[in-house]
Amino acid sequence: MYTYNLYKKDFYAWTQEQVSKLTTQQWDQLDTLNLIEEIETLGRKERQELRNRLGILLGHLLKWQFQSEKRSNSCLGTIREQRIQIKLLLSDSPSLKFYLEEVFLTAYELGLAFAIRETELGEQVFPEICVYTAQQALNPEFLPESK
Repeated sequence: MYTYNLYKKDFYAWTQEQVSKLTTQQWDQLDTLNLIEEIETLGRKERQELRNRLGILLGHLLKWQFQSEKRSNSCLGTIREQRIQIKLLLSDSPSLKFYLEEVFLTAYELGLAFAIRETELGEQVFPEICVYTAQQALNPEFLPESK
């Protein structure tokens, strides 16, 4: 019961206690229900981070393409940063590469909403379906042509 209460009252202390029990192989002392929940949450967070970073990247690629008169080093820097962060995320969790294609359409919707809000251009200006492939979006050499 102490471990469960610690989980609710001091999450960091709970994590350290669980690490100690894992390290000393005190299997029967582990708070397994909360450990399972936390591990599942970690996996979801990795997927969410990939989706969100990809959405930001796609939104800035849309801005770059459809609002070329307002191109800036800031936008280019964001494109580069998101590509690097996605590359690092995929390097740390290679199994997320399989999720990349699955999440690409959702990420485009996020990027489209961002681009519409940021550019104040009408929704009709932008393609309904993403015209970039995941490989193009992640390619450090790729920048879309102006429309």
